[in-house]
Amino acid sequence: MVDDGETPVVFDLGTGALANLRRHADYDRLAAIVISHMHADHFIDLIPLRYALRYGPRRRRGKLPLHLPPGGLAMLRRLVSAFADEGGEFLSDVYDLHEYDPSVPLAIDGATLRFAHTEHYIPAFAVRWQRGDVSVTYSADTAPDPRVVALARGSDVFVCEATLRHGETEPGMRGHCSAADAARMARDGGVRRLVLTHYGEESTARDLDDAAREHFRGDVVVADDHRAFELGS
Repeated sequence: MVDDGETPVVFDLGTGALANLRRHADYDRLAAIVISHMHADHFIDLIPLRYALRYGPRRRRGKLPLHLPPGGLAMLRRLVSAFADEGGEFLSDVYDLHEYDPSVPLAIDGATLRFAHTEHYIPAFAVRWQRGDVSVTYSADTAPDPRVVALARGSDVFVCEATLRHGETEPGMRGHCSAADAARMARDGGVRRLVLTHYGEESTARDLDDAAREHFRGDVVVADDHRAFELGS
């Protein structure tokens, strides 16, 4: 989540994310949710959030803008149809539904979002949030990709996945980074701070930090639940 103090924007909402989110922001003040791609670990908590928005004690004044990747709405509706007779209304009664065009910048309450395709197993999109001279780029899921580097160039913060352990390789098509891969992309993009995320329990914070610092001389942060920091600091 990027929170400028007025209009928090959430990037992806995977398993367990809603419970963590509630500790930092009321869902009735979220400006928007943006989903990078339609793998369940990046969107599945949209379902419990729907129930919270529909039946919770605190009601929003309007629907929550939900920006999905191309084709995401049809996939989400198919999932919902397995347990909700309401069909599309299950979603549209609380969400203001959109599919973004990754070739077109998206404006959200004074911030501009730009997208780039990533190298992943299904269509996925990195996103850069910018407001004034402050910028945050989120890699989504990706193997090392020059398109993501170009999008992240000069960012204050680059939040990049580090799924693969040191020395681990993927058979066949690549779709993920290691901490070293993330650090090389951060270096090539000239970002100020690298935040490593989307790593498994087998990876320790020290191992991730050490691997990244071999390739990137900027600030390295290993993300964990509830960690926050000031942009520009």
